[in-house]
Order: sequence, then C-alpha cells, then structure tokens
Amino acid sequence: MPLLSLADFERTALDTLMEFGAIPSLSPQFDPDWATSGHLERAAQLLADWARRRALARHRVEVVRLPGRTPTLVVTVEATGPAGGTVVLYGHLDKQPPLGDWSEGLAPWSPVRRGDRVYARGVSDDGYAVFAALSALEALEAAGTPHGRCVVLIEASEESGSPDLEAYLDHLAGHLGEVELLICLDSGAVSYDRLWVTTSLRGNVNVEVTVAVLSQGQHSGSTSGVVPSSFRVLRQLLDRLEDAATGRILLPELHAEIPAEHRDAARALAAEFGDVAAQDLPLLEGVRLMGTDAEDRILNKTWRPTLSTIGMAGIPAPADAGNVLRPFTTAVLSFRLPPTVAAAPALAAIERALATDVPSGAHVTVTPQHPGDGWVAPTFAPWLGEALRAASLDAFGQPLGFTGEGGSIPFLGSLARRYPGAQFVATGVGGPGANAHAIDEMLDLPTAVGVANAVTTVVAAHAER
Repeated sequence: MPLLSLADFERTALDTLMEFGAIPSLSPQFDPDWATSGHLERAAQLLADWARRRALARHRVEVVRLPGRTPTLVVTVEATGPAGGTVVLYGHLDKQPPLGDWSEGLAPWSPVRRGDRVYARGVSDDGYAVFAALSALEALEAAGTPHGRCVVLIEASEESGSPDLEAYLDHLAGHLGEVELLICLDSGAVSYDRLWVTTSLRGNVNVEVTVAVLSQGQHSGSTSGVVPSSFRVLRQLLDRLEDAATGRILLPELHAEIPAEHRDAARALAAEFGDVAAQDLPLLEGVRLMGTDAEDRILNKTWRPTLSTIGMAGIPAPADAGNVLRPFTTAVLSFRLPPTVAAAPALAAIERALATDVPSGAHVTVTPQHPGDGWVAPTFAPWLGEALRAASLDAFGQPLGFTGEGGSIPFLGSLARRYPGAQFVATGVGGPGANAHAIDEMLDLPTAVGVANAVTTVVAAHAER
C-alpha cells in the first residue's frame, strides 16, 4: 500500500516547493555570476532548512561547498534496519533560464497551482526530487518499515553538464562508502499512469563555434562579393556535420549500433502507446516530423545522434539589421550522442570537421562546453526487478514501464564508472506537458507522490534483500 498521500505532500512539502519555484537559481552556464547573485545558495539553504525539519530518527543535513564550486546539498539518513551499503538518491536544484514568454497567467519565477499541477521553472526538473526522496524515507520510518543507510545528494550544476560533480564525488567518496543502489529522480515519463524506468540516456557534446572573416564589419555594398560571408562559411562547415535534407549526422564517430533489445523495446512501446516521441508537441500546421514512423522516431530520440543549433551571436536583431557584412558569426551546436558513444572521441571528431581545411581561409574557433557520456542501465538484480514491478502497481495501479530518454544525466555515468557493482534506477516526473527547459514547466503532483511511494517500495526492498 502507498505510504504517502497527496494530502501528506501538500501538508509537509508543497509550500516549500512553491518557494523553491520562485528562486531564479540558474545553472552556472546561464548565470556566470552565480556566486555573487546568491540564488543557488538561497535555493540550497531553503531545501536544507526543509530537510532539517523532517521527522527522521537520525539524519544530518549539510550544504557542502568546495572552493569555486556550486554548493551541494547532502542529507544523510542513517539506517533503521540491518547495516549494509549506501542508497544514494539524486536530484539537482539548478535551473534552466525562462527561455521565452510564458502563457497568460504563468511566469517562470511566480509559481502557480492549477488543479493538481504546479507551474514554475525547476519544479519538475528537478526541484521535486529532494521532497520526494525525503518524504519517502519519512513515510517509511513513520510506518516502522526498515531502510538502509541513505544519502540524498542534490547538486547545483547539472543543467550546465555537471562540471562540479566529479569534484564532489571525490570529496564525498568516503562519506558515500559502498554504494549499492542509486536512485536518480531526474528522468522522464511517457505517461502519468505508471512508474517509468529509464533504460538509456544519450550523451551530450556542446561546442561554440565562431567563424570570423574581418576585424570589424564593413558596408555590404562595398564588400559583398569580395569578402566571404562568415554565415556562408558556417553553413559549409555545418554541411560536414549534418545532412541538411534529412538531419542525419555525417560523422561516423558519432554513431553506434543499436542493440536488438532496445530496438524491440522501441517497437513494443510504439505498439502500446503510439507515437510517444511526437506526443504533446506544439507543432505548427503542415510541419512534417522526422522519422518514418513511431518506432523510428523513438530510436531517433534515444539511440541516434542529432544536432541542434541552440544559440547564435554576431547577428543583429531584425530591427537593428543594417547593410553590413558582419565580421563574424557564432553558433552553439548541441550534439546528442548514442548512449554507448563516448563523448571525448566524438568531440575530437567534431573539432576536426570544423577546424580542418576551413573554406575561404576563414578563422574558426571551437570551444567545447562540458561534454558528457551517455548511459545504459545495467541488468536489474532479481530483487530490484521485482521491487520495481511491485512499486508501479502499488503506487499507480498500472504495470511498470520502460523507456529510453533523449536527454543526458551525467551523474549516472559518473556513478556507474565509480561503482560498477551498484544497481541503478532512473525515473522521474517529466511526462507529457512537463516542458522541462521550455516555457510553462509543470509538475504533476499526483505523479510526484506516486514516484515517492515507488521509492518507499524500492528502498524497503533493498533493506530486505
């Protein structure tokens, strides 16, 4: 039976979650002056204060700060059952920027509840995580159900590719001890009717590429046809990376063979749930989707490399556009990598393609931005597989679901390398309409409670195994 109700969550957690939603705790990539602005620190302190008020037998709350690094919240909950290894429950408190204008009545830093949904930046990605994790442990202890030693780890640089994570894992290695189970609460869901467990995550390589042709802009009437356009040279370089007609990535180093079991899973997911990769998209009329069918789009999203141009500079807004041949064009390119493709060799291949034999002799600068490897879930131990099946039925009344995710969570790859014998569960609340990273980000409260109840089942099973 579920140990936590929506009323419990509303009573003990919702007010603080709403306070968290109002804090513009942007990730360092989007707030380089984060140490001065203090928003990350304020968010960490808010969550730490809430954690200290939990009714747990023995727990310790600390905001750990390494020089020059974003803060990390560490909540250690001592075992109430047999001593054993550590269960790590992971989330993050840093946020993406607003992105654009939110819908009428909604704003990124003004949390709004509509029915059972809360709208604000960071509430589902990933502010709910600490509330779900500690509410689950609190419910276990209130019910007298034993659990092992648990460490809730909430970092503050995930949305920037977790550049501070390895330093904290080194610093906390002795404290974490022997990690036996890792529960990541930062993943997604296909629907809100069951527990979804992530089977794979793509890696990510972002690069900022600048093509420069002049030291300063010149009148286009005098220089066009004489000086090569930096935008045209950039287009030529992009054509080395991606087929402009199909979107297929042209660098073989970025591709991987898709395992048969993941192809089969994509086929089964499409058969049961339809075109899940395309669901709930604000697609304009007449726009044709990539991929041949629902299964193909699932594989595009989870196992094939892709390129998105996510930022540009050196280009004036239309209202400011003059007849000038611009001196440079900068683009930020975001590559998603198959789960089994290592980021380092992929980055090397991208840099070679962009910086070798540059058209027209233009000057090219390529700056990487925190590359991260993908991840494939290891096989579940029998006790964990059974616990997850029971967790979905108990918390949601529906069978367990499995899906690959197109995003990246560097923490999982880092922990997998450090603790190769650990069991991993990646789950989350990012279902249809959650809009992580987009406007109108939303948290479905019953799903957050369901995930928390699933955590109680899994943590209790870990203690009993």
